Amino acid sequence: MPAPTRTVVTGYPSTMGDDVQLNTTTLIRHAARTHGDREIVYRLPDGGWGRYTYADAYDRIVRGANALAGLGAGPATRVGILDWNSRRHYELYWAIPGLGSVMVQLNLRLGPEDLSFVVADSGTSIVCVDETLLPVAEAVAPMLPDVTAWVVLTDKPLDQISTTLPNVHHYEDLVAAAAPRIDWPEIDERSAYGACYTTGTTGRPKGVYYSHRAICLHSFSLATNIGMTLDDCTMLITPMFHGQAWGLPQAATLTANKIVLPGRYTAEDTRPLTDALIAEDVTVTNGAPAIFGPMLDYIRSLEDKPDLGRLRMMSGATEPPLSLMRGFAELTGAEIVHAYGATETTPLVTMNRYKPGVRARLSGDDLLELKRKQGLPATLVDVRLVDAAGEDVPHDGVAQGEICVRGPWITTRYHNMADADDRFTGGWWRSGDVGTIDPDGYLKVTDRLKDVIKSGGEWISSIDMENLLAGHPAVAQAAVVGLPHPKWQERPFVLIVPTPGHEVTLADLHAHLSSAFASWQLPESFITVSEIPRTSVGKCDKKTIRTTWAGHYGGTDD
Repeated sequence: MPAPTRTVVTGYPSTMGDDVQLNTTTLIRHAARTHGDREIVYRLPDGGWGRYTYADAYDRIVRGANALAGLGAGPATRVGILDWNSRRHYELYWAIPGLGSVMVQLNLRLGPEDLSFVVADSGTSIVCVDETLLPVAEAVAPMLPDVTAWVVLTDKPLDQISTTLPNVHHYEDLVAAAAPRIDWPEIDERSAYGACYTTGTTGRPKGVYYSHRAICLHSFSLATNIGMTLDDCTMLITPMFHGQAWGLPQAATLTANKIVLPGRYTAEDTRPLTDALIAEDVTVTNGAPAIFGPMLDYIRSLEDKPDLGRLRMMSGATEPPLSLMRGFAELTGAEIVHAYGATETTPLVTMNRYKPGVRARLSGDDLLELKRKQGLPATLVDVRLVDAAGEDVPHDGVAQGEICVRGPWITTRYHNMADADDRFTGGWWRSGDVGTIDPDGYLKVTDRLKDVIKSGGEWISSIDMENLLAGHPAVAQAAVVGLPHPKWQERPFVLIVPTPGHEVTLADLHAHLSSAFASWQLPESFITVSEIPRTSVGKCDKKTIRTTWAGHYGGTDD
């Protein structure tokens, strides 16, 4: 892929303190110093809620850092966290990087083989694990002889904890005994503050190591793009072990928001999550449609609908259905803000907010339809679309190309993985996603390169078909993949989870899809299932679907 020429020139010297390093510690120190009385609300193990302030949290962060230093943590030490969205997890977000150590985010949904790979590949030597996740840690501990300390995160005394882990320490005991003061080091801003591993459906997880400089700049951009101010209250719904909760903990702390940490929750029971969101007057949150959908269903059951007119709900993972966006807007006034990114991008690449000119030109359903797009590039991020020959395609909203991204918080390599160099060209990360950019600059992801359906020499977007199917009243969930076909190379194949009490017919699906798809693009058949196969982070597992039903059309999968 030919990349635009990049020229760096040296101009006249400035008089600024450019040698002052951008460190994550600066954000929490400012919040505690200037907004020390600002509240942090956190879920308790018994389902109740606790409260403390930035000043209280900072005292524990200092003590926590000193406690970890006592276990050997220092510059370049990798310290893993296996926890929910808890107050201790929030404290470790600052204590670990503040020492110059690397906060390794451990995905509690990974299987033992992949999880042990992440710990070993990262060189993690200390792991902090929530009491409820001890079985996860115990399953991998025998494969990790280089982990020198396991730190249990719990409110219970250590003598009430039963575990087979070796070298066990009690976090609260360590914090209570630790010194209350610390002289934070100034860390080279290019040093890694944290790491997250991708959870793709093929190959080993790939490590991305975020620098202090990257996350500080990302925090400013994220706060600017979502419009965060001192008056906001942020709830962290996206798991803090996944892509640092999209950088929202740092952005919320930067702007001294009231923060709500919901602890452990499930998509099957979002009532406690929704009740807290309403009670605490949350104005910024993040999550996936798989969580927002059940939250909306619960709100529909309430006799008194809440006024959430200030709430911006950053939505990622999959495209939010129009019914979801319309439902929140009409019932509560909340805005679903579609965003796009990846583990490799810290993750903010684009966010869908209305440009004034667009708002003046469009209205009603046209504006809502625009919100299906992934949005406008964030400040400091460049986005290109390239075709199969590596040439840029026009931004006309029609021409499709692979999405390539470059910026100060975009990774330029994977950890310990030199054989992945084809994903990086001239400082650009090749996303593997296919998309369009319209004349107004809005990016629309149309598919994954590996998921786009190639039928008779033409492309069919599996994502667009899934999203349209999700709007059918009889369809609760849908997945679309391309399966081998003896004549057309590939044809669309559909899995449907019906809405309870509804029946689905192929004729109904064809009638529904015909509003956006030509007759030759429509699937020949579908299969009803009780659930869609999912990856460890809840995404549709299309690899499993393709493998399971590979012979459905009688084709061959070479």
